[in-house]
Amino acid sequence: MEVPDTDEVVHEPTREFVESTNVHAFMQEYGIADYDELIRRTCTDVDGVEASGVDWFWDELVDYLGVEFYADYDTVRDSADGPQFTDWYPGGTINVAHNVVDRHGRPDAENRNKVALLWEGEPGDERRVTYHDLYRESNRVANALEDYGIETGDTVGLYMPMVPEVVSILYGCLKVGAIAVPIFSGFGVDATATRIEDSGCSVLFTADGFHRRGSEVTLKDTADAAIKQAGTVEHTVVYDRLGVEASEEKTIRWTTRDDWWHETVGEASSAYETKELPSAQESMLLYSSGTTGKPKGIVHTHAGVQMQTAKEIFFGFDHKPSDRFFWVSDIGWMMGPWTLVGNHTFGGTVFMYEGAPDYPEPDRFWDMIERHGLSVFGISPTAVRALRKYDDELVAKHDLSTLRLLGSTGEPWDPESWQWFYEHVGGGDTPIINISGGTEICGCFLMPMPNQPLKPCSLGGPGLGMDIDIVDETGASIADTHERGYLVARDSCPSMTKSLWSGDERYLEEYWSAFEDPPLWNHGDWAQKDEDGFWFLHGRADDALNVAGRKVGPAEIEGVLIEHDAVNQAAAVGVDDDTTGTAVVAYVVLEDGVDPSDELRDELRELVGDEQGKPFRPRELLFVSEFPKTQSGKIIRRAIAAVHQGEDPGDLSSIENPSALDEIRDAR
Repeated sequence: MEVPDTDEVVHEPTREFVESTNVHAFMQEYGIADYDELIRRTCTDVDGVEASGVDWFWDELVDYLGVEFYADYDTVRDSADGPQFTDWYPGGTINVAHNVVDRHGRPDAENRNKVALLWEGEPGDERRVTYHDLYRESNRVANALEDYGIETGDTVGLYMPMVPEVVSILYGCLKVGAIAVPIFSGFGVDATATRIEDSGCSVLFTADGFHRRGSEVTLKDTADAAIKQAGTVEHTVVYDRLGVEASEEKTIRWTTRDDWWHETVGEASSAYETKELPSAQESMLLYSSGTTGKPKGIVHTHAGVQMQTAKEIFFGFDHKPSDRFFWVSDIGWMMGPWTLVGNHTFGGTVFMYEGAPDYPEPDRFWDMIERHGLSVFGISPTAVRALRKYDDELVAKHDLSTLRLLGSTGEPWDPESWQWFYEHVGGGDTPIINISGGTEICGCFLMPMPNQPLKPCSLGGPGLGMDIDIVDETGASIADTHERGYLVARDSCPSMTKSLWSGDERYLEEYWSAFEDPPLWNHGDWAQKDEDGFWFLHGRADDALNVAGRKVGPAEIEGVLIEHDAVNQAAAVGVDDDTTGTAVVAYVVLEDGVDPSDELRDELRELVGDEQGKPFRPRELLFVSEFPKTQSGKIIRRAIAAVHQGEDPGDLSSIENPSALDEIRDAR
């Protein structure tokens, strides 16, 4: 496969496809001629228009997308306290649960018998949950929560595997006005306890366990240990995924705070009147992945999450009523709630999968896409790199023609993996909607539209309604000079976190302290806009390697290494050096069947020197089988660098696979 140049337009949508997209219809309705005008009209101030593009767009969008408020808002937003604390849709009342499940699932609703969730367990068991099913069960969850004394503003933990019940738990929380706290099911005791304690959950939903790579993974014991450590949980509702309750052979530790799902939620009334809540009422507390330290509790609102996720699914992922949407995610990662709320706003069908991507064979994803006729498939670049190391015939033997759109997020792409995904999974004509934003906005700062051409690894441009820019150290815009700079937001958006759970001080320090006049949201990424208007990311700005006064992003060094046929994944970090101040150390995961050798090590070091310059040639290059990552697939470079230098790696609660650090420590 020929690796494309990132300056080359690889994907050109056909005229027929362009004219079929939702964003094209929007442009036609409002007389918007082209993409540049679309961004100007929705993201910036427009000459001769009283309201800014941001105000106009987010106001117009409510009716355009059919989002229902109980009581209309007074104005689209109040920015009296600055963009840091903008109050969106003040005076209005809303509830996410009304928009995503009630209006589709009530007995008199047109979509009540449509499939809301199409689920497959790792052993192959399947379930179809209609909107009416989801409506009744989320009502039961709401009633059970009120029986436990949960009220508006209380936090409720979701430490659950990816089973359909997790959706009714999320929506049940929203119905009663509780703040849902999703926690990744793969977390260990410390990471789980950190989130329970910080959020102060008094009720926790969990399960006896789940299936992973052919084994039964217990969850209840980890939950019990985390609860003991956190000290806030009074009631635990346990879902019986593994059949423990009905088994004479399987056992589970039981305490006085524990109740079985089927004896609490299962016995509750299926009728409930969803609460009418202020627009700014908290809906979810999502924890950041913590690549830069202790996880941050991100506070989201009902109106914000509702509007952002609906906008992105409708325009960026071109929602159609017949879509079957699959994004590889756990409920504990932002993309889990994002997928559910965005698609269910329009009565769409979401596909959920419980298990490992390569079990029982490496073609599990391709097999499910074919069998279930999935039309939208999203995945992280890390996962693609792991899957492309297998024989391409494993993809080719499956009919993936139902796919309309591909999606990706989590980290920068390398051109080779992007092209493999585009050609082998997408058939060479399916756009990759490569998005980037974060837990902090439950959405995207950058997102290509499906009617745009694409260059490999590009993120298109600013998301609609997002005033995004690239600036230098002084805060001056350099986007149109095509230089690399800091990705910032010049304005707020409805879904921007209203603060951090730990308080305003850390919130302002984390996001608003770098550029204060005028105030800019500093997202922490390096970005660049090329001469043709395509935007690219180059990794975290705080990961930048400053070698002898010259800076380079780790992603650039990693990209050079990944281009080599022997390399599947790479991680570059900076370590102290007496001569240059900082030296590059690279860790490499090789392709299957490739053995480490000193010759290969030297070849890879020289390759980086040739491509990036001799100062950036790795001082050391070490071979490992995996990297420490967050649940969203982000490599935690700060931990790698600390372990390499024998330092304390700090808070590790966000690492999905902490044992990988042992291998980093022992690497040769």
